[in-house]
Amino acid sequence: MDKFRMIFQFLQSNQESFMNGICGIMALASAQMYAAFDFNCPCLPRYNLAYGLGILLVPPLILFLLGFVLNNNVSMLAEEWRRPHGQRGKDPAVLRYMFCSMAQRAMIAPAVWVSVTLLDGKCITCAFCTSVPVETLGNASHPGLSQGEMNQVLARIPCKEIYDGQEIIAAEVAVRYLRCISQALGWCFVLLMTALAFLVRSLRPCFTQAAFLKSRYWSHYIDIERKLFDETCAEHARSFAKVCIQQFFEGVSTDLAAAR
Repeated sequence: MDKFRMIFQFLQSNQESFMNGICGIMALASAQMYAAFDFNCPCLPRYNLAYGLGILLVPPLILFLLGFVLNNNVSMLAEEWRRPHGQRGKDPAVLRYMFCSMAQRAMIAPAVWVSVTLLDGKCITCAFCTSVPVETLGNASHPGLSQGEMNQVLARIPCKEIYDGQEIIAAEVAVRYLRCISQALGWCFVLLMTALAFLVRSLRPCFTQAAFLKSRYWSHYIDIERKLFDETCAEHARSFAKVCIQQFFEGVSTDLAAAR
C-alpha cells in the first residue's frame, strides 16, 4: 500500500508528465476501441451517411471532452477564471495559454481515432457509397432503374452478402475507389496534425514567451501548493485526532471515577 501511495504522490508532483502519460494511454485506447468496434453499415440510403459520419465524428468529440475531464488543471483554471480581483491580478494570456495546452493534450486521442478511421476506410465507404461515379466506374445505362432505386442498390455496396448490383458496378471496384479516397484523406489529416503540432510546439514560445514562462511557473506553483496542502491537512488532522482521543480518554476516566 505504501508503494502505491508513493507512486500516486510522485504522479501528483509531476502533473505534466502524468497528463502526457494519460493522453498517450487514451490515444492507444482509442485505437484499440476502433479495432474492437464491430462496424455494421445499415446499407440504407437514408442512414448510411448519418451512420458513417457519426462513427467518424461523435467518438472523437467524446474523447475530446474526456481529455478535459481527466485533466486535473481544469478545476484550477476555472477557479482562477472565476475568482474576484484582489492584490494578485489575473493575466488572461496565462489562462489562454493553459487552456490551449489542455486542448492540445485532449486533441491527441480524437486525432488518433479520426486517423485510424480514415485509413481503414469503412466509414467513408458506408457514408458515400451512393455517390460513387457510376458513369466512370460502372454501367450507368442500366434500364428500368430510377434514381431512388439506383441509390437503393448502391447503398448496399458495403454489405457484400446482400449486394445485387454487379451488373451496374462491381462492389470491389466501388469499395477500392472509396477506400483510396478515405486513405488519402487520412494521410493528409495525419500530415496536417503533425505540421500543426510542430508549429505550435516550436513557434508558440517565440510569440508568447512571457505567458509561456508564467504558465510553467504557475504549473510548478500549483504542484507545490497541492503537496503542501496535503501535508498540512495530514498534520492538522493528526493533531485534531490526538486532541479528540485525549478528550475521549479523559471522559472515560471521569466516568470510571464517578462509578467508583
